[in-house]
Amino acid sequence: MTERNTPDGLRYDTDVRVRWSDLDAFGHVNNARTLTLLEEARVDWLFVAAKNHGVGRLTEGIVVARVAVDYRRAIGFGSPVTVSMAVSALGSASFTVDYRVEAPAGRAVDASTVLVPVDPATFRPRRLDAAERAYLGRFAVTPRKERV
Repeated sequence: MTERNTPDGLRYDTDVRVRWSDLDAFGHVNNARTLTLLEEARVDWLFVAAKNHGVGRLTEGIVVARVAVDYRRAIGFGSPVTVSMAVSALGSASFTVDYRVEAPAGRAVDASTVLVPVDPATFRPRRLDAAERAYLGRFAVTPRKERV
């Protein structure tokens, strides 16, 4: 887990282990399991690291409202992948996480998720509080242009 300055802004990097059960019959990570790798990285960043920075309310409830994934190359079994995350959009009640997944052979996945914090009692969307906005704002980057 590290924070890294890049030309487009601060990013949070974490390594995620590829499990044997993530592989499909062709020996590479199944497309649905790729989302699991993103989830594990996101939990490390938004639940563990954020809580260590005094931002613990995100663990009370957050839902994925949208996912977009561009697969660039297959991810095989072996070395962990490095998932780099930043915030490409920060709204009052949602934010977009930009992901870059690096495998040993190079960039494997570009993805984004729109996340919405929810009230744990009502499960309705809630506004981000000041601490959450400040923490997430540190990782604001210029949005990546969509590839066609």
